[in-house]
Order: sequence, then structure tokens, then C-alpha cells
Amino acid sequence: MRVGIPRVLNVWSTHQFWIGFLEALGFDPRHVDFSSDTSEDQARRYGKGRGTVDCCYPVKCVSGHYGELIARAKHRKVDLLLSPMIYSLPSFLHGQVAASLACPRVMAAPENIKSGFLREHDAFAEHGITYAAPLVALGDRPLAPKQLYEGLKAAIPGLALDETRRATEAGFRALDRFCAALRAKSRAILEQCARTDRPCLLVLARPYHMDPGIGHEIEVDLQACGYPVLWAQYLPLDAGLLDWMFGPDIGAGHIASPLDIRDVWPSSYSANTNEILWGAKFAARMPWIACVVRLCSYECGMDQPTYSPVQQIVERSGTLFFSFQDLDSTKPAGSVRIRVETIAHYLRKHAPEIVARKRAASPPGCPLPANGGGTRA
Repeated sequence: MRVGIPRVLNVWSTHQFWIGFLEALGFDPRHVDFSSDTSEDQARRYGKGRGTVDCCYPVKCVSGHYGELIARAKHRKVDLLLSPMIYSLPSFLHGQVAASLACPRVMAAPENIKSGFLREHDAFAEHGITYAAPLVALGDRPLAPKQLYEGLKAAIPGLALDETRRATEAGFRALDRFCAALRAKSRAILEQCARTDRPCLLVLARPYHMDPGIGHEIEVDLQACGYPVLWAQYLPLDAGLLDWMFGPDIGAGHIASPLDIRDVWPSSYSANTNEILWGAKFAARMPWIACVVRLCSYECGMDQPTYSPVQQIVERSGTLFFSFQDLDSTKPAGSVRIRVETIAHYLRKHAPEIVARKRAASPPGCPLPANGGGTRA
């Protein structure tokens, strides 16, 4: 059996879970296929006429991913199209926030998009494809196995609850290993920046902005200018580093722990929103993050209330802040190039001063390696 998974929305941050989960159920990893990156050609060839919902572009583009998986050639024909409805997300802020829910439109997207392939006839049945969209709270690990079993038992013959539970645990282990590896890489980048007093950039965005067709590879253009790029979802969480950064705020009673965001965002129900706000706080306190770049999609109702708080947190620390709002299907190559050149110009001009000023304002005892120029450690 070959499984097709749309490379969309919160699959961007949970894909390692689904790979580990399916492999533990006995699926050959070589037969777990993801759709390609979002593109205008994909939408035109496979999603035209399938639209059912008028909302943000990341949701609307899912039709193209469904259509591409359905149209796979005979030797790569998909038997099961797995498009999970993720109600809540695993988050490193768990226990520090009110909840870690997914955007309601994103969560319900699979069922909305599916209707576009049933409107005139059942496109799944026509191609011999079983469709499964289990509702699962990945932010609630004890509950997830039961939900996945209920959502997949009709699609995977012979599936048992016990093996679903074991597979779910394997999926979470795979996801945890993946996140730990990326956090270690982020820590290594910050250590290199500290040793050389080299500035880096932080991207504040939703995970699906890593998709070239949605985020338009803006961070890639910036990295080509010679600046290391970090993503907020994979910032290091080492206890020593966080205690050094957030210790003064804890001592002053502003927050209860380094992962507490109640001082800037009391309505902490959305997982991606919470992590974006925490990423802004991290950037404000990390000396070698000289610039923050915010990416937002057109008509993203969840992001709009955060525009001002995020900008204020970053800019009040003296860190450069730039935003690309209302990103849609079309990449305005000319204007993006001008903005990237502008960001690179300001970094060349101001980054050394920003790093020095933030470093001087930091508490003593920085756990990152000192450079030869007198980093406080």
C-alpha cells in the first residue's frame, strides 16, 4: 500500500511524526509519498475547479496537492490519501500556555478541500483511492492513539488499538528526535555567531512558510547575502541558555519561567501564534540576532492581532525588524529583491552596533563561547 500525504499546513511541522507512525505500522517508508512544494503550476494543473473555500492562500492551495496525489502515475499510484485534521499541535511551550490549538481553518481544511473532489463525482473512488482525514490532537499525547485508531481503522484493514498506540509513540519519538537535532543545529549557529561576533537573522512565521510556494524563499535570498538564518520553531531550549536570557525577568516577577509568555500574550491558545510571540522575546534577548523577519500570508486572521506586539517586542530591544505581509500565490520578484537588498544594507550598516549594544545589556555569564573581543562570559 502506498500512502500519499499532502505537503501542506501543519504537516510541515509534524511530518516526522507521520513518517514514524506509518513505519511503525509496517508501511515501507519508500511508499510514503508527500506531494511536491506548492506552485502555480500545481494549482493550475491539479486544483483548477476544485475550490470550495474562500480564505487564506495556504488553505486554498491544498486543492492542488490533493489533485497531484490523485493524478500520480500508475507506478506511483496512491492507495491511501492521508490528510490529518490536526486539532492541536505538539509545542515546546506546553504547560506554559493556555492551549496549543491549530488555526480552525487549517484544522478543518481537509474536509473542506475534500468536498471539491466529490462535487461532481467521487474522484477518490474513481482512482481507487481510500481517503482518510483523522481528527487528532497531537498536543494531547495520551488521547492521540485512540483518535488515530478511530480515524484510520476503516482505511487500514486489520488495524488494532494496541498497535496504533505503539505506532503513535514511535511517531512522537521520531518527531522529538527531529526537533532536537534542529535545535542543536540552531545552538551551534548561535555559538559560531558568538565566537565571531557575526550577526544572524530570525524568521518569525508559521511552519508552512518554509514551503517555497507560500513563503517565496525570502529567507533563502537573505541567507545568500551571507547571514545565517534561524526559525523560531527550532530555537535552542537549553536550560542554561534560557536561564541566562530570561533570569532577570523571572527574578523581577514578570514571568514564571523562560517559556512563559503571559507578559506579552495572555490569550495563549494558538500553538503557532504562541511560538511566534516567544520567538520575538528570544530575539530581543539574544545579542547575535540582529534582525527579525516576519512572514505572514494574505487574509491570515490568526496573525493579524500579533503584528503590533511582535514588532514592538523586537524593536524595543534595538533589533532590526522587517515584515512581509499579505504573501499570496504570486511572488513579486522585483519588490522582494528590493526588500532583501534593503535588509542586507541595514545589516551591513548597523549589525555590529546592534550586537555590541545588546551584548553590553545582557546579564553576565553567557553560556555561549566567548570571542577574542571580550564577550561577557
